[in-house]
Amino acid sequence: MIAKAGSAALLLALAASPPAAGQRFAAVDSVVKAGIRQGVYPGAVVVIGRRDTVLHARGYGHYTWSTSSPVPSPDSTLWDLASLTKVVATTSAIMRLVEQDRVLLDRPLASYLPRFAGPGKERVTVRMLLDHTSGLPSYVEFFRLAPTRDSAVALLYREPLRYQPGTAVVYSDLNFLLLGLLVEQVTGEPLDRYTAREIFAPARMMETRFRPPAALAPRIAPTGRWRGRPVAGTVNDQNAARFGGVAGHAGLFATASDLARYARLWLNEGRLDGRQIFAAETIRAFLDPVAGSGSRLLGWDRPAPNLRGDTPFGRLVSDVAYGHTGWTGTELWVDPARDLFLVFLTNRSYGPKVGRSISRLRSVRGQLADAVVRAVPGACQAALQPPC
Repeated sequence: MIAKAGSAALLLALAASPPAAGQRFAAVDSVVKAGIRQGVYPGAVVVIGRRDTVLHARGYGHYTWSTSSPVPSPDSTLWDLASLTKVVATTSAIMRLVEQDRVLLDRPLASYLPRFAGPGKERVTVRMLLDHTSGLPSYVEFFRLAPTRDSAVALLYREPLRYQPGTAVVYSDLNFLLLGLLVEQVTGEPLDRYTAREIFAPARMMETRFRPPAALAPRIAPTGRWRGRPVAGTVNDQNAARFGGVAGHAGLFATASDLARYARLWLNEGRLDGRQIFAAETIRAFLDPVAGSGSRLLGWDRPAPNLRGDTPFGRLVSDVAYGHTGWTGTELWVDPARDLFLVFLTNRSYGPKVGRSISRLRSVRGQLADAVVRAVPGACQAALQPPC
């Protein structure tokens, strides 16, 4: 592992005799294993790579706290991605519709979804949903308030704004629930069918899907327990469950290897394995910061300059990095300046053995991000801010 950028002599010595891959990523493995020992999550997978290759892929721990349960695999274990759904499925679907001129980012949402009505809602645009400046609240327990999907949708449309559109950034599941309905309205088909054909098949993300069939349950990391038994394959998010398991904010399952393909697609500005999945201009447009959106890009989050350290990005990713996390314990970030990505998937929501497991996972994520940057040859030596 490269601890810090040192003298020219040290760098020459490291270049002359680079460490073996296993030794190079020893610190990465140590951080992930520490999270298991601390009781934050029973199992995890990590995939680290660049735009053209995977550098490190490994599974850790077990599906449950029982050592007789399977060891997670980067290639075959499916994970409930939780809010990574917002990026991988919903943002991608909107990108495709923007490219087809079927959705305009600065057009009012109500022009697509007339049932989205109420004071101030005529000013809420598609862009505001993507960067969380719509004025909607962060969360509403629709699953408690509505017995069916149709009644939950009706409540979602009627939910009043909490502040004027465009005046504040509040991360909101409701924004992406509405974006999922937008995809459904414009395409005439559900979000799962549209993304499978338009996004996942072209990107060859063949393990990525909503509502995995029961036959895949042995390959799915459980995210909860019911009467003492692990629950795997049923979406953990209860609002997504009320929406039938297919929702714009949660519900997607995928392997780490599939997410590595998705990260490489972004690092290559829409191109993957010789195929142009998205136009480079579309990628750039969705990564273009807008005044007033804080750390939020379109779909993605990015490091906040004044909040370095105990965040998923750690201290060492570049200022142009971007990523997202999920409540179940999932994470993906991409750093184009360092030509680097990290996929880190855990099932933290499955019976953590410690209190404040979300906060503890946040600390693990920050340490892991720094360990990844230091471990990858060249990433730490780039003349970037922040310096290693």
